Amino acid sequence: MRRNALPTSALVALALAALGVWAWTASAQAAEIKVLSAGAMKGIVTDLAETFRQETGHTVTITAGTAGELRQKVEAGEPADVVIVTDTVLEQLAGQRLVVADTRADLARTAIGVAVRAGAPLPDISTPEAFKRTVLAAKSIVYTDPARGATSGIHFASVLQRLGIADAVKDKTVLWPGGYAAEAIVKGQAELCVHQISEILPVKGVTLVGPLPRDLQKITTYSAALSTRTATPTAARDFIAFVTRPSFKPRFAAAGLDYRE
Repeated sequence: MRRNALPTSALVALALAALGVWAWTASAQAAEIKVLSAGAMKGIVTDLAETFRQETGHTVTITAGTAGELRQKVEAGEPADVVIVTDTVLEQLAGQRLVVADTRADLARTAIGVAVRAGAPLPDISTPEAFKRTVLAAKSIVYTDPARGATSGIHFASVLQRLGIADAVKDKTVLWPGGYAAEAIVKGQAELCVHQISEILPVKGVTLVGPLPRDLQKITTYSAALSTRTATPTAARDFIAFVTRPSFKPRFAAAGLDYRE
């Protein structure tokens, strides 16, 4: 052994100490990012959050709800770092200075679609008149409750009024409180579901028939922005930049979040 060489035990101790310092530093730098996400974006945001954690060490906690519910949460002062809602709601929150307007990033476009149980005959929804006949012929229909601020629910309620069949289908309608309305089909509570495509595709046991006819359609853009109440502004900005990477576009498309007419 060389005269100035450290014994093996001392080297091990130094290595362990260095490892401990590294672990403490990594732990100190890791952040928990609180995200309020519209239900239509929940699936993709959850998937990307895990990829983000693996890459950065930052964890992401997601609270999902309708755009209306999330607007109320932000207005009530609920802690959040990133808000992902419809562009309309985000503009409202920016006007109230509850999100940082210049951090806005448009993430996705989705449309409203129609679903039936997997294996069931696909109904005709190719035109407004065909869709009207399909809705009238269905034994039961489900869509999200407009009273809860659901984007697709509010729009579809207006479609039923426009088609003149709101009263005719009222007694066979299931108003879904939140989450994936297509689950009502799986549970045998409804025959036909009208919901945003990105909230139909994740539900096993149902088939997407297609989007609503163009004249009845509503295209929704979902955007992200930094909350003015964020406790982790740097990590939150990094998360917004992460989810907008062009390389993730195919994942958005597969999730029904890159709608093109």
